[in-house]
This record gives sequence, C-alpha cells and structure tokens, in this order.
Amino acid sequence: MPSTKRRNRRRDTPPPRTGSNESEVLRGFLNYLRTSIATKVDGAPEPQVRTAAVPSGTNLLGLLNHLTFVERSMFLGEDVTDWHATFQAAPADGVADVVARYRDAVKRANDVLDGCTDLGAPVPRPQPHRPAPSIRWALTHMIEETGRHAGHADILRELIDGTTGR
Repeated sequence: MPSTKRRNRRRDTPPPRTGSNESEVLRGFLNYLRTSIATKVDGAPEPQVRTAAVPSGTNLLGLLNHLTFVERSMFLGEDVTDWHATFQAAPADGVADVVARYRDAVKRANDVLDGCTDLGAPVPRPQPHRPAPSIRWALTHMIEETGRHAGHADILRELIDGTTGR
C-alpha cells in the first residue's frame, strides 16, 4: 500500500466560471476536463503508467488512449470496432506519444465544434450506418466520459507516484 504522504502536490485548478451561453459553458467544462486528464498523464513514469493498478486492468496511459478514440469517434466520425482494445496503448507508444495524439484529437474535435452553432443540430460526421447525436448530447456525453475517466486517472496517478491535484 502506498504511503499517504503527498510527494507531488499540484495546485488544484477549479472548473471554469465563464460562459455567456449554453455552448460556452458545455465546451468550457469539457475543455477543463480534457486539460485535467492530459496533465494527469503527462510526465507519468514508465512502466507504471501502463501497469494495471486495479483488477479490471485499468491503467493511466490506457485511459488517455481510450479517450483519444472516443473524441475521434464522437466528433470526427472515426469508426471503432473494438472499444475494449482502446484501453491499452501500443507498447511502442510512450507517454509523450499518447498525450500528443490526445491533444491533436481534441484540437481537431474543437475545430469541428467551432463550426457548430446550433446545439440541437446533429454532429457532422461521415457515419451513415449510425444516426448522429445532437451536438448538445455529444458535448454532455463527452463531459461525462472524460470526467469519469479523469477521476480514475486521479487515483491511478496518485498510486503511481503520489501526484495529486489538477
């Protein structure tokens, strides 16, 4: 069992308190969570970052790898055939690779969202075999998905090296 001594305490950044409309509030919270989880993974040591710390096999690098696929699927229309496999980063992928790929997916997703003015409109994506959800639903789902995995990442990173905070 790890020591309860906090070796690497980060300043805890609060969520945004800005946004004059629903879209700005939703995107503000999503971007806050995106930054939080990328920061939590960035700089985590190998091999612990990919080592399962719980019986389910969940690992810190796999969480961010999974969220990269979720961003690409939701906002860029990429098809994922094996969601379970997305929870493991490739052995050749280091921390910096996975973080950079996630940040690129977020940037590309935000580029798509920048062109969306109606939250009730469907997410623009080329997947004719699946109806697209509304942008409002997609943003809300991504807040839930990213927030849930950011909470997992908080615990896993603290177990790895004692780093806490957002």
